[in-house]
Amino acid sequence: MSTRKFRNKLFIYYSAVFILFTLMIGIYLYYNEKEFRTETLNDELLNITKTVDNFIKVNSIQEKGSYKLLDSLIGILPHADLRITIIGNQGDILYDSSVENWTEMGNHRQRPEVLESTYSDFGTSIRKSGTTGTSYYYYSRFYGNYYIRAAVVYNINVIKFLVVDTVFIPMIIFSFIFFWIILLVITNKFAESVTMLRDFAVKVSRNEPFDRNISFPRNELGVISEEIISMYGSLQKTKDDLALEKERLFAHLNVLNEGVAFFTSDRKKILSNSHFVSFMNQISGEMTLSADNFFSIEDFVPVIHFIEKNKLSRDPGFPRMEFQVIKPGKYFNVQCVIFQDNSFEVILNDITDVESNRIIKQQMTSNIAHELKTPVASIRGYAETLLASGVPAERQNYFLERIMAQSNRLTQLINDIALLNMIEEAGSNFKTGDVNVSDVLCEVRDNFLSALEKKKMEFSCELAGSYHVRGNRTLLLSLFQNLLENSINYSGENTTVTVKLVSEDESYFYFSFSDNGVGIPEEHLGRVFERFYRIDSGRSRKTGGTGLGLSIVKNAILLHKGDISVRNIHSGGVEFIFSLLKY
Repeated sequence: MSTRKFRNKLFIYYSAVFILFTLMIGIYLYYNEKEFRTETLNDELLNITKTVDNFIKVNSIQEKGSYKLLDSLIGILPHADLRITIIGNQGDILYDSSVENWTEMGNHRQRPEVLESTYSDFGTSIRKSGTTGTSYYYYSRFYGNYYIRAAVVYNINVIKFLVVDTVFIPMIIFSFIFFWIILLVITNKFAESVTMLRDFAVKVSRNEPFDRNISFPRNELGVISEEIISMYGSLQKTKDDLALEKERLFAHLNVLNEGVAFFTSDRKKILSNSHFVSFMNQISGEMTLSADNFFSIEDFVPVIHFIEKNKLSRDPGFPRMEFQVIKPGKYFNVQCVIFQDNSFEVILNDITDVESNRIIKQQMTSNIAHELKTPVASIRGYAETLLASGVPAERQNYFLERIMAQSNRLTQLINDIALLNMIEEAGSNFKTGDVNVSDVLCEVRDNFLSALEKKKMEFSCELAGSYHVRGNRTLLLSLFQNLLENSINYSGENTTVTVKLVSEDESYFYFSFSDNGVGIPEEHLGRVFERFYRIDSGRSRKTGGTGLGLSIVKNAILLHKGDISVRNIHSGGVEFIFSLLKY
């Protein structure tokens, strides 16, 4: 039943294709024959119009206006029912062989065949003449100064001539039946082999038992099917043995963060994961899609030397080597392990984060130690002075005030360091909500009112109305306080600090925080957001700065998914432009 079903479907498909092909051939032959007969008639009428045109030119009929002379030509043309009409450029009738008083005929400029010949090589139409009442097959051609229209009476002879001869149709039908029978026999044999092979494939895909001694028809497809079953049996055992190990290996390679590749003893790639190629590209600075290019990269020459050295040594263990590759802003660890058959494994590991954190922590520790050294040394010096005998009572308060000032500076430094580390390492702990920037600025101004008055500075807030952003109020307060404190400490006296909105879009407000003070030297602009960076360290310490204020500002802006930049103003002073996410 299954075989018959497949055979019938196959036969239907093949028959449909064959019928479609046969119809296409028949239609093509029909229209080709029709076009050929029409072109034959058109060619004959074209020759007639050319003969008339030559006759007009040879006898100078157009110059003389003696078109009546064409009657002598009409009598010797081969068609008995031929009608010749000469039409002027404007459609007026110059001559008509079938009408005596042609001068009284209407304008023919809009006749379909004449219109068509105006824009094409020639024009044709089949219609009934409005002058003679006879149906004609018209052919018109434009010869520069006039149209020559040749027409034959559209009678039974012309109709028969244009009708396509359908003698080829019975031959096509006979051919179709003959090949259809052959197709039936072929599909029947083919279907039997395909059905048996399909049943085998379905059982294999479902892991169902199948008859390994199945007998296929003795044809090419049957032989192929038997070979497929034989090969499947041989491969199945091998597949089962390797499947588990292969699955484990691939799973391991894909979950690794390292780049891993295995090579044969002659440096042919066996297996690699995507991380390996990615790290190769980052190290070499080139784009390659294959681990085979590993040995052409100069940075991996130590691996080649290690492999060649251990080929000669024949170490019974698993020789191993490791080194680092340093690129701008990137650190990689390279390991190589050689196996007993001299195949080997190369492991690439991106240790940029580890190295960067180590360097940052090292620099941070050094900077913190340096910054703490000054206030601690001052406090110790003042304390030792107080403990010494002979310090007048009126000087003791001075030393106590100095100790208090240095302890306050030490406290501020520790608080700034703690805040900066919290922003960078635990930024998600800061809860965000609706914060009105105008209210925050009013609070910042009130906190620094005495400092502003002492420096004779003005604080100008040009924010008209409320500007609500999504953020943490404590961080935003610290952000604006550090900016204002920076201006108070470094812009100079009698200056003005201005805060305004410079732009906004669907997502962000863009604020400007500026002063008209001394500004920042251009060579220092690119580093003002670095930790502990000072333009003038002595002056900065004198004003009480910790060197962390602008670093806190930038990290707070980034935590709020904004951005910040700094520039000098041409008229004097410095301007910070930053964005905050709308609420």
